[in-house]
Amino acid sequence: WSKDFSNASWVEVRNRTPGPFEGPQWPNLAPQSTYISVAVLMGLVVISATLANGLVIVVSVQFKKLRSPLNYVLVNLAVADLLVTFFGSTISFVNNARGFFIFGQATCEFEGFMVSLTGIVGLWSLAILAFERYLVICKPVGDFRFQKRHAVLGCAFTWGWSFIWTVPPLLGWSSYVPEGLRTSCGPNWYSGGSSNNSYIMTLFVTCFAMPLSTILFSYANLLMTLRTVAAQQKEQVTTQRAEREVTRMVVAMVAAFLVCWLPYASFAMVVATHKDLAIRPALASLPSYFSKTATVYNPIIYVFMNKQALWFNPQCHPIMVCGDRGKSGQNNGCSSYLSVL
Repeated sequence: WSKDFSNASWVEVRNRTPGPFEGPQWPNLAPQSTYISVAVLMGLVVISATLANGLVIVVSVQFKKLRSPLNYVLVNLAVADLLVTFFGSTISFVNNARGFFIFGQATCEFEGFMVSLTGIVGLWSLAILAFERYLVICKPVGDFRFQKRHAVLGCAFTWGWSFIWTVPPLLGWSSYVPEGLRTSCGPNWYSGGSSNNSYIMTLFVTCFAMPLSTILFSYANLLMTLRTVAAQQKEQVTTQRAEREVTRMVVAMVAAFLVCWLPYASFAMVVATHKDLAIRPALASLPSYFSKTATVYNPIIYVFMNKQALWFNPQCHPIMVCGDRGKSGQNNGCSSYLSVL
């Protein structure tokens, strides 16, 4: 009997999945090939995001002409994306290559906090960017002149607001734990309980629903304004072309936002409210990695695809919208606005 008990204990030990900080999670949670594939994906994200966002920051620092208040939030977005890349994608790359979270629980909590903090800063930066454009183009408060202090205030808001909603898990309202494949950490929407559920729902409202609503409201009004101007100036090819380009950019921006963040937010809410739902670890990790790819999409869509920004062209020309006078002194129904998108 003693021998049988020893053999049973040995089999149980061998079949037990190591803890997320103890050793490789394959093949118990997912095949080793899954971890390697995710490591390759995260490696590509690290390289691409570092080059793209680093280039945005370097060029904006090098060329004084690009340091206009309306571009502050783009640099803020690039900084946030670089931090997500460093604290999130890079750590995830190393962990997936090894098959578990090799840096320990303390680093897990710190990574969860930093990725949440900087990720939400980037998310709210997109909302602030949309709202700034709405203020400048649609002029809901009259002849509003966007200045440096407004830009600084907008950037400060993204960090302050994000900090308010990402510190609580460090203080006991929910927690940061390994998620999915157990190679990255984030808010605890797996364990259930009133503390975790209330935090996840609050985070959903303050850091997803609110910025998404701001983006949709701002760009909807912007498109309606440009469409009105274009209808008044049907004979002007430049205005018609500008409207088409702006519409294309807005669709791309909103689509990218939803692709990157909707799966993550939806997954969190579903898991938090349906504790009996069994989800495979690999599938549970997908939303997190979708959100990390935003660090690559953002600079491509908001800077490199943006013909109005023309970040790398010193001979850039402004798009004409919303009611100013041209050089001839006649009202052309438009106002010069550099980098409308």
